[in-house]
Amino acid sequence: MKILTGPQSSEKSSSVDSLLFKSLLSEGKKEEALNLSEDILARSRLLNQRDFETEAWIRMERALLGEMENNDLGQELRWCVDRLASVAPGSPLHGVSLLNLAAWHRNQGEQMMSLVTLSDISSDRGHPSDIIGLSRLESGRILASIGDLEPAMRHLWIAMRRLSSVEMPAESVVCAIEWLDIALDEIEEDSPMMDERIVDAKPRDSPGMTTVPSNPNDIRECVELILSLALIDVSGNQRDDLGLVLDASQAIHEPKWRAEIEKRSHEIQDSRLLEALQS
Repeated sequence: MKILTGPQSSEKSSSVDSLLFKSLLSEGKKEEALNLSEDILARSRLLNQRDFETEAWIRMERALLGEMENNDLGQELRWCVDRLASVAPGSPLHGVSLLNLAAWHRNQGEQMMSLVTLSDISSDRGHPSDIIGLSRLESGRILASIGDLEPAMRHLWIAMRRLSSVEMPAESVVCAIEWLDIALDEIEEDSPMMDERIVDAKPRDSPGMTTVPSNPNDIRECVELILSLALIDVSGNQRDDLGLVLDASQAIHEPKWRAEIEKRSHEIQDSRLLEALQS
């Protein structure tokens, strides 16, 4: 659910205990991390130097580590969001708190509340591109799950662009794969490009069941991005990414993509992919 982070000021980020806490978590030493977090939390609450940002960060981490009843988790995550919105609005940590709260809502089956929470992450509020990209990826997934495909495609495209811009290639490729999986259902040569759709998009009162054809040029961009990572290593027993590329190659008559994969057929382990290449 979470992305490990910490308070952003140089003084806090250099704190030995904060660094040790993150190190313990990364090593899977949950109990040691929780014990240390109690000391960090206590110091953050000292009246003469109360540190609200660190308090919110540690409370969020402790909540996600299971230090409270599940019934109280949502309320605690909301407290962290509200506190960080007050003391560090637009910070990476504030963005992470919103991502965590949105994930909690989604896990509770509250998809609309999750979308509302994710919408609070934006460049207008000062959030960084990586946080915005991850929020748009989650929004796209939710919208796709309820069949609202047109805005889902826009969110996934924005996520792909944002994550590519901050050098998160694996995450940007995930966005491209999920976008392509929707886009191949309906293709039209004269359909507006995704960048145009994003510029022309208008707010809606509520989600609906919407679809729109994809433009072949957008498909080309996505496939090239996917192949830039996928062809580094084509092994693995389930390569849906390469399978989608084959589908795209056939759908818009781009044989070069199939040819690139065929060159590596001796390295491919996915039996379904090998069967598709032989057909």
